Amino acid sequence: MLRRKPTRLELKLDDIEEFEGVRKDLEGRKKQREEAEAAAGEEAAAAAAATALALGTEHKSREQLVNERIGYKPQPKAGGRAAHFGTFEF
Repeated sequence: MLRRKPTRLELKLDDIEEFEGVRKDLEGRKKQREEAEAAAGEEAAAAAAATALALGTEHKSREQLVNERIGYKPQPKAGGRAAHFGTFEF
């Protein structure tokens, strides 16, 4: 296999200016998106609160919501020493 010298990359002023322009553009878009989501989130939260009050729904824990979303239905574990060790007594 032939060895060659490493390629040298040079950063020019034009590259830096282009990077700064693209970065500012992306930050502006992100800020607009966040403002739009915040406004939509406030409206959705108000609607959800009104619906929850009207329907009287229960509050579920984060774990319960995740379990429902992924379709996991936890089964209660058999308790006690006998479940783990049979009929042996220590």
